Amino acid sequence: MIKEKIKQAYEELADDYSALIDHKPHNAYYDRPNTLKLVGDVKGKKVLDAACGPGKYAQILIEKGANVTGFDLSPKMIQHAKDRNPENGTFFIQDLSKPFNSLENETFDTVLCALAMHYIEDWQLTIQEFCRVLNPHGQLVISIEHPFFEYTYFKSEHYFKIEEVNCTWTGFGKPVKIHSHRRPLQECTNPLLENGFMLNQILEPKPVAAFEKLDPKHFKELNTFPAFMCISAIKQ
Repeated sequence: MIKEKIKQAYEELADDYSALIDHKPHNAYYDRPNTLKLVGDVKGKKVLDAACGPGKYAQILIEKGANVTGFDLSPKMIQHAKDRNPENGTFFIQDLSKPFNSLENETFDTVLCALAMHYIEDWQLTIQEFCRVLNPHGQLVISIEHPFFEYTYFKSEHYFKIEEVNCTWTGFGKPVKIHSHRRPLQECTNPLLENGFMLNQILEPKPVAAFEKLDPKHFKELNTFPAFMCISAIKQ
């Protein structure tokens, strides 16, 4: 089952992932600055960090004055999130594709989900849960792998299908096969529009300057074609 493969991969990656996440170029100098730009001011706000990984986003948000709750499928990632944020934040194990039964309605001002939605085949329930736990007019910010990039990278022959794909990551220590789902652009936006959200902004990000020193090849590539896409949506 693909979910178990994803969980196992992140259990294997967790220690190296947490150790490298502060300065890993695609995370630190591409995804995070652009996604946080959409999140905006979080001082005094309650934020749900869905699929929080080792808690780096949570750490930044807490430092900016947010009250953060985070969850992840991987127990090791949750332990790293707790270790990274020992005095602040609440972290627990939760499957992103299952109902968030431990979270009450209209609890959060912002929901953040960074680079995780591509691990879910059907977005409907997850988006419904994001909407349920958000306060009225609350904000959802997600970052995902850009559908045009994925179509090219995975050499897909069926753009309009949601299909299982995989690749091998080598940037976090030993090689690990990562399974996910590739989908067309409409399957990234329509689930939001169908489940209580209005699109606020779509950002096709560019890397910040610090990226270039660490990885000049990808810095040049990402300035000509996006690998990720960031979306901000407001609960209606």
